[in-house]
Amino acid sequence: MDKRYAYTIELHPAEEGGYVVTVPALPGCHTQGDTYDEALVNAEEAIQGFIEFLHKTGRPVPVESEHPSKLRLGVKVAQFA
Repeated sequence: MDKRYAYTIELHPAEEGGYVVTVPALPGCHTQGDTYDEALVNAEEAIQGFIEFLHKTGRPVPVESEHPSKLRLGVKVAQFA
């Protein structure tokens, strides 16, 4: 049976377009995508590959016990005089 892991990812807009993705609990695990959806798919693949590398090299796989949630809200505010 496959083991499931859950990690927080951070998506940042790239200067040249698209998104850069980092995984804070897995230092060195990062990727990018031209679109938000592509960045998410690439993040999953990057995490899988990173964990496989850790297993193959006998290193422990970090487990993230807390999963912080970040949400950016766009707020419309009335004009002030």
